[in-house]
Amino acid sequence: MAKEKLEVIKEADLTNNCPECFNQDIKLSFYQKHRYTKFYHKVTGEVSNQIKCNKCSSVIYPVKWTEDIERSFDYYQKMVEPKKKSVQYTTLFYILILLVISLIVAGVYAYLEGLI
Repeated sequence: MAKEKLEVIKEADLTNNCPECFNQDIKLSFYQKHRYTKFYHKVTGEVSNQIKCNKCSSVIYPVKWTEDIERSFDYYQKMVEPKKKSVQYTTLFYILILLVISLIVAGVYAYLEGLI
């Protein structure tokens, strides 16, 4: 039901060698998870990362990182500033709240007037 999306918060081009093809064209990306529903949009505190070679298109997992890649990763990780955790309600949420409140008020009015 809830749609989850990873949104890029920081990208950096690294000049370190790829452990697979030994090319110096690597991209480091940091993502933050956002959750969308019909009633709200929530920014979570989960931050993930991915290092990918632009030439061979392989994802470089932490097991294959060299010391140079680790140093670059640590440097860029310190620079990442994720958005604060937050919840934004949609218009549909507010319409439903107003509808429920108006139904309760109408019920109380009908009860007090003796219509029920």
